[in-house]
Amino acid sequence: MTDGAFEQLVTDYQRLIYTICRQMVKDPDTAEDLVQETFLSAYLHREQCTPETVRPWLCRIAVNKAKDYLKSAWRRKVDPGGETAEDATPLPSAETLALDRVSAQRIEGLIRALHEPYLKVSVLYFLEQQPVEEIARRLRRPSKTVHTQLYRAKRLLQQKLNEGGI
Repeated sequence: MTDGAFEQLVTDYQRLIYTICRQMVKDPDTAEDLVQETFLSAYLHREQCTPETVRPWLCRIAVNKAKDYLKSAWRRKVDPGGETAEDATPLPSAETLALDRVSAQRIEGLIRALHEPYLKVSVLYFLEQQPVEEIARRLRRPSKTVHTQLYRAKRLLQQKLNEGGI
């Protein structure tokens, strides 16, 4: 993998990796540090990854970095929130994680079931986490139109979620 290709990889996946780290460690500054560590590790081992497996490979590195951080003795000793192990929020159970995953899959299905003009905008915004300006540029629509379409898509999704009991 060339340096240019790796820079593009960082650009494409930095938000995803940050989201993973942020959800696991709950601290934005620590999450940013873990993103840096993830991409450093990925860069050092970039020959081990094939282009087809880049996304899961990066996600796995990020999860492992976050787990290592959470298990570290230094973190337990110097917790930025000042919490002791007894005060810490318990980790969610496997059942809760499974239910969250099922709910996320249902929501993704509802998003993909939307009709145009809401489908493309919603997929880019909710699933691919693209900013509104980028969506407007890619779809060649004014950003105000994209905002309006997202607002309406959110209302449609909320209605469907309420009807489905999610």
